Amino acid sequence: MSKQPVSVIGMPMDLGQGRRGVDMGPSAIRYAKLQATLKALGYEVEDLGDIQVPSPESIDIGDNHLKFLSPICDVNEALANAVSAVIERKRFPLVLGGDHSMAIGTIAGVAKHYNNLGLIWYDAHGDLNTGDTSPSGNIHGMSLAASLGIGHPALVNVGGYAPKVKPENVVMVGIRELDKGEQEIAREIGLKVFTMHEIDRLGMARVMEEALAIVGKNTDGVHLSLDLDGLDPKDAPGVGTPVPGGITYRESHLALEMMSESNLITSAEFVEVNPILDRENTTAKVAVALISSLFGKKIL
Repeated sequence: MSKQPVSVIGMPMDLGQGRRGVDMGPSAIRYAKLQATLKALGYEVEDLGDIQVPSPESIDIGDNHLKFLSPICDVNEALANAVSAVIERKRFPLVLGGDHSMAIGTIAGVAKHYNNLGLIWYDAHGDLNTGDTSPSGNIHGMSLAASLGIGHPALVNVGGYAPKVKPENVVMVGIRELDKGEQEIAREIGLKVFTMHEIDRLGMARVMEEALAIVGKNTDGVHLSLDLDGLDPKDAPGVGTPVPGGITYRESHLALEMMSESNLITSAEFVEVNPILDRENTTAKVAVALISSLFGKKIL
C-alpha cells in the first residue's frame, strides 16, 4: 500500500439487522487504537466522525420484508456522499461499522470514481438476498445484491446510479452460509465464490492469488468489504451472526498482507463489530490488527 493519507468514517448503522449493539462498532474499533496504529505505520490520518443514524426505536420498521428501508437508504446516501468527498480529496476512505447494510453506501460513494470497480467480499454470508428471498427481511443480507443492481429499486439506486459493480469483478471469500435464493443468484450471474471448502482444500495463499488476479483484471480500483464474521467465532466473537468453521486469525492476516502487497486496494470497510456480544473488545482489536496488515505492517 502507498502512504496515501487516510480518512476514517464511522457508520454506527444498526438498522439492517436484528441484534442491537453493532452501532457501537466504530467506537470500539477507535478505542482499540486504530488511529495510533495507522500513524505508527507512517500514515497521515484524519477522523471525520460518524454518519448520523436514527435509533430503531425512533422510527417505524415499515415493510417486514425490507425492514427500515427508507432510513437505511437515507443514511447510505449520506455515507456515499462522505466517501465520495474523501476520494475527491485524494485520500483513502476507511469506513468502520456498523452492520453490513452500510456497504450499499460505501460502494455507491466509491464506484462513481472508477470506470470498473473490483470488489472483495470477505464474509461468512453472501448478502445476496432481496426482499423477495430474505428469510428475515434484514437489509444487511441484501447489500451485495443491491450493489450488483439486484433488488428493491431504492436500495439499488442509492447514489443515483446502478449497478455499482459487475459480477465478473467480484470475488467472495470465506462464504459458508448461503440461503437458497442467494445460491440461485450466485449461480445465475456467475459470481466467483471461494467458500470455506476452497480455503480448506487450496489454502488461503492460493485462494488470495486467484482472488486478486480476478479483481485486478480490467479494473481501475478495488474495494474491500470485510465482515468480521468471516473469521471463526473463536477469533472474532463480537459479531451478530457468527457461523462456526470460519477463517482463522492467521489466515486472515495472510489474506490482508497479500492484499497490501498487491497494491490493488483503493478503499475499505470493516463491519459488523458488536461490542455487546464481544469479550474485552477482542473483535475490535482483531479489526485493528487486520487493518494494520492491509496498511503494510509486517512481522519483520
